[in-house]
Amino acid sequence: MTEADWGAVDAYIGQRLLAPDAALDAALAANRAAGLPSIDVSPPQGKFLHVLARATGAKTILEIGTLGGYSTIWLARALPGDGQVVTLEYAPAHADVARSNLAAAGLAGKVDLRVGAALDLLPALAAEGRSFDFVFIDADKENNAAYLDWALKLARVGATVIVDNVVRKGAILDATNLRPDVEGTRRFFDYAAEEKRWTATALQTVGAKGWDGFAIGVVEERASP
Repeated sequence: MTEADWGAVDAYIGQRLLAPDAALDAALAANRAAGLPSIDVSPPQGKFLHVLARATGAKTILEIGTLGGYSTIWLARALPGDGQVVTLEYAPAHADVARSNLAAAGLAGKVDLRVGAALDLLPALAAEGRSFDFVFIDADKENNAAYLDWALKLARVGATVIVDNVVRKGAILDATNLRPDVEGTRRFFDYAAEEKRWTATALQTVGAKGWDGFAIGVVEERASP
């Protein structure tokens, strides 16, 4: 099968299992209009995150990497009435688009969007005594090992941690590929393999976003921040 076939299957899944959604469609359109990179999760992947967050009963979610808020909408909709997403975005322009999208979706009150480098913002969450039931990491791949370390400091025991884009079209196996995102992904796997605070696996994915994958794990032991 080709990538075109993968995309067609994603479209089929969307037609059968995802209801038409004006707010999500509008968010993607706003992202395009603002010139944001087209790196959002696909609709089936967004629904996957939503279902997992609901299945685990998450009330507090940490998202590292907001972009235009498409995945944030999926996650926020999974929360109970008193739940909250804390989402971190490096680029102020992206955060402005995300705020608008979240407001249009009626979710501004459920989302605490913080702007800045995640590795600067995460210690502040620890200082506030924050704890999370679900963590989604989808930011710059160069820092994924460090993001996982912080996720394990901030997530409660039993929390779910998901890391996106861990296969990179198989580039992780190509020793000659020294792109920063690929090297960062290898560092993530090295760190994740030795980390005893969680139990995890990774799954390859194909679809409208090409060939990639998720790592997913459950926190076994919370570390001190």
